[in-house]
Amino acid sequence: MKILGISAFYHDSAAAFLEDGHIIAAAQEERFTRVKHDAGFPSSAVAYVLEESGYNLSDLDAIVFYDKPFLKLERLLESYLSYAPRGIRSFIMAMPVWLKEKMFLKRMIRQSLEEMGFEGVKKIPLLFPEHHLSHAASAFYPSPFEEAAILTIDGVGEWATASISKGHGGSITLLKELNFPHSLGLLYSAFTYFLGFKVNSGEYKLMGLAPYGVPGSDRVERYKTIIYDRLVRLNEDGSIWLNQAYFSYTTGLRMVPDKKWAALFGMPRRTDEAELSPEQADLALAIQEVTEEIVLKMAQHAKEITGASRVCMAGGVALNCVANGRLHRSGIFEDVYIQPAAGDAGGALGAALAAHYIYFEQNRKLDGDQMKGSYLGPAYNATHIRRALKPYGAVSQEYQRPELFDVVAEYLAQGMVVGWFQGRMEFGPRALGARSILGDPRRSDMQKKLNLKIKYRESFRPFAPSVLPEDAREFFGLNHPSPYMLLVYPVQEQHRNELPDAFHHMSLRDKLAVERSDVPAITHIDFSARVQTVHTEYNADYAALLEAFKVKTGVGMLINTSFNVRGEPIVCTPADAYACFMDTEMDVLVLDQYVLLKSDQPEWTQKRIFDKD
Repeated sequence: MKILGISAFYHDSAAAFLEDGHIIAAAQEERFTRVKHDAGFPSSAVAYVLEESGYNLSDLDAIVFYDKPFLKLERLLESYLSYAPRGIRSFIMAMPVWLKEKMFLKRMIRQSLEEMGFEGVKKIPLLFPEHHLSHAASAFYPSPFEEAAILTIDGVGEWATASISKGHGGSITLLKELNFPHSLGLLYSAFTYFLGFKVNSGEYKLMGLAPYGVPGSDRVERYKTIIYDRLVRLNEDGSIWLNQAYFSYTTGLRMVPDKKWAALFGMPRRTDEAELSPEQADLALAIQEVTEEIVLKMAQHAKEITGASRVCMAGGVALNCVANGRLHRSGIFEDVYIQPAAGDAGGALGAALAAHYIYFEQNRKLDGDQMKGSYLGPAYNATHIRRALKPYGAVSQEYQRPELFDVVAEYLAQGMVVGWFQGRMEFGPRALGARSILGDPRRSDMQKKLNLKIKYRESFRPFAPSVLPEDAREFFGLNHPSPYMLLVYPVQEQHRNELPDAFHHMSLRDKLAVERSDVPAITHIDFSARVQTVHTEYNADYAALLEAFKVKTGVGMLINTSFNVRGEPIVCTPADAYACFMDTEMDVLVLDQYVLLKSDQPEWTQKRIFDKD
C-alpha cells in the first residue's frame, strides 16, 4: 500500500510518503523553494518523497489531501452571510481565490502533478479526510500507544477549531469538537497580531516574550481578568466562547479591531519592530497563562470522556511547548506524545495515515515511535557535498568518525559557533541536530551573540538545549524522552543563580544581561528551557558530539537553534548551508565529515544584508 499525502494552499505546504503504513519520507516545500511558509503546491516536496521512496506516481494506491475544501468554502460563505453587510471588502477579495483553490482543488492537484511530468494522474484515487482528522491521525498513528486520547487544537480547519477523539488500534473515534469562530488558536493569534508579530508564524515569539512579564503581578492579573470578562468564556469542559464584538477575523482583513483593543488594554497595537514595553510583556504572559489554563481543562475533559491514560496531540497550539510542559507535569495523563510537525505541514502525513488505516482498513502494528526522530527529509553524501562546495572554492578539512566529534567539540568548548549539517533533514519546524547551529550553553554571551550576529533576530528570544538523557535529569529533572523539543521544563534549583532584588523592575534588555544559571545561554528569564533529549537510536552522530563535549566540559548539553537566519527557512542542501555560513558570523561549518573554518574561506562576494534588531 503506497500513499502520497499533501498539504497546500494555506501555509507550510508539505508532502509525505507511506509504504505499508511506514513513513518513508516527509518534507516541507519551503525547504526547497527557500520561501518561508510556502503555501504553493508542494511540487519539490512531492518530487523528493517519491524519489526517496523509489516509486513513481503511477505506483500509488491513493493521493490524499489534508482537508475537505468544500466544507471550508461552506464555512467561509456562512460566516460572511451571518455578519453581512460587515466584511464585504474582505468577501470581495477572498472569494475569487477561494473559488479557484477550493471548488476546483481536485483539478488543481491533478494539473500540478501533470505539470511535473506525471501521467495517469486521473486514475489514482484522490481522497479528502477532514482537517482535524488529519491532525489526529498524524499524532496517534506514529505514537507508541495502542490506545490514547487525541487532542487537536489549532486556528481552524473546515469548521472545527479543536477536537477530542479516542484512538484504539487502527481506529480513531471523534467524540467532541469545538467549532469556528470559537478558537483557542485564533485567540492566541489575535494577541500575536496585537503585540506586533506576524500571525501564523510569530506565535512562538509571543510565547518567548511571555516570561518577561511579572508572574502574579497586579497588571498581569488585571489583564487576565479583562480577557476572561470581555474576550473569552471558559467552560468546565475546556470549551470556549469568544466574544465576536472584539474580533474581526470572521469578516475583516485584521485579527482584531485595533482601537477597541487599545481601549480595552490601555495601550495601542505594537507596530513591527517597535521596542517592547513591560506592559506588552505582561499582556503576553497573561494570554500565555490563559492558554495554558484552557489546554489543561481540555486535557482533563479528554481524560474523563476517553478513560485513556495517555494522550496524543497535534494542531498548531500543540507547538506551544510551555503549555505542553505544564500538561506533562500536571499528571493528568501518564504519558504525552506530540506530533513534531504539529502544524499544517504535518497534515500531509496525517492525511496519508488516515487513508491507510481508516479508508483502506489496514492493520496497525506497534513498533515504538514511528516518526524516527523526525529525520524524514533529504540527506547528502560526500560526493554531493564536494560538488556543492567546488564552485565557491571552499576550503575544508576531512575527519573520520570519531575524531570528527572530538575536533568539533573542541571548537565548541572554545566558544565558537558551529553550523552542524548531518544526515536527513528534520520534518517540522524544529531543528533537531540535523540542520542546527550549535554553541556552548555555559557562556553568558552566547545568547546575545547568536541572536544578533548569527540569527539577526529579536534579542529577547531564547535558545533551546540539546541534552543527553542523563543530563536532562540532572539539569531539568526531566525523566521522560523529549526528542522533538516540545516540552518546556524548569532548570533545577541547584543550577540556578539568585536574581537581583530589583529584577522584576528591570527593563527587558537589562533582564537579559542577568546570568540566571550555570548554563545561562539556554536559561530563559523564568528559569525555563525548551528541552530536546538526544538519543543514539535517533541520531547517533549528534549524541556522539554531545558525549565528546561532555568529556571536555563535564556538561552533556549544547545550545541548538535552527540553521537559518531570520526570515528564511531552515537550510536543506549543502549549498544552502554554506551560503548561510558565509552570510553570518558563524565560526565553523560541519558538512558530514567536512569541517570548514570561516578564517580559511575565500572572500564572500554574495553576502546578503539582514536587518538587525
